[in-house]
Amino acid sequence: MTRAAGRDPREAYFDNAKFLLIVLVALGHAWEQIVADTHALRAVHTVVYGFHMPAFTLLCGYFSQRFTARPDQVRRLLSSVLLPYLAFEALYAAANSAVRDEPFAYTPTEPTYLCWFLVALFLWRLSTPLWRAVRHPVAVSVLVSLTAGLTTMGYDLALPRVLMFLPWFVLGLRLRPRHFELLTTRTARRCAVPVLVLAGAVAYRLAPGPDDHWLSMDVGRADLGVSWQAYLALRLALFAAGAALVAAFFACVPRRRTPFTALGAVTMYPYLLHGFLLRAGEAAGVYPVLKDLGARGQVLLSAAVVTAVVLLSTSPVRRVFRPLVEPPLPPLRTAPAPAPADPVAVRSPERTRK
Repeated sequence: MTRAAGRDPREAYFDNAKFLLIVLVALGHAWEQIVADTHALRAVHTVVYGFHMPAFTLLCGYFSQRFTARPDQVRRLLSSVLLPYLAFEALYAAANSAVRDEPFAYTPTEPTYLCWFLVALFLWRLSTPLWRAVRHPVAVSVLVSLTAGLTTMGYDLALPRVLMFLPWFVLGLRLRPRHFELLTTRTARRCAVPVLVLAGAVAYRLAPGPDDHWLSMDVGRADLGVSWQAYLALRLALFAAGAALVAAFFACVPRRRTPFTALGAVTMYPYLLHGFLLRAGEAAGVYPVLKDLGARGQVLLSAAVVTAVVLLSTSPVRRVFRPLVEPPLPPLRTAPAPAPADPVAVRSPERTRK
């Protein structure tokens, strides 16, 4: 990669990727409100969910490679992930209660709506030293993921998603810059578009299937109602398809600095805040109106969501919500030993649980 504007283009590349992924996350959550009984939008929705959470999780792993559980790293994990989770879990419980007339219930052990990704990120990051001690960690994590899907478990700490998306995090831990450089070649970019087009065609042919739970990874085999043989075969096929789509996405990400590059460094803000705008739209009853407009409504909703993501990433919004999104911790009584800076954490994430 060449240098651009005095900045390492690799940093711009990853910030571009994170911004594009958070846009896809918000779009996916919005489309869920109007996707029923559509066909083309349903296909696009399926393709997006086939790769955007795996790609986000992979980046989480990639930027966790230097995590060794030092005290300063653990404190940063607490302030940037755990404390925001506890705060927004309460806020989203209140929003659901107000919008959907549900009893208010603060249940931090059972994540609400999009907060599950914060729990998952916290647990994945803490597990990083373990995967350094395991031989063939990616293969082991795939085995853990498949086994989790064959068992029956509740949604405490979002464990189904934590375990079933785990291979993407572990894969990220194993990747090196040269692997991403392979995806920025001209050949990779030429192959990416046909892969995405083919995925769209297959999704269009399968619409209104497949069952969303296959991609959201929030339930196991028993709830999907298939045999264990079919479950394992389909999950392995999803891993392969997801890998192709993730590679195609990264091949399409701009390498140089763009107008939205800086926004990719603050994805926690639009991720945590966009759900409130979607709940407000639900309370206002705008989704049935947009759905009745057909393709025009889909375009209007998509444009509004992209605009909202940009606005939620701006400095004024960050100043207002920084105490919730990046709460400070009291200083340590004893300063930790000097150590190399930890890479910037990837903050985002995926599929809703309603």
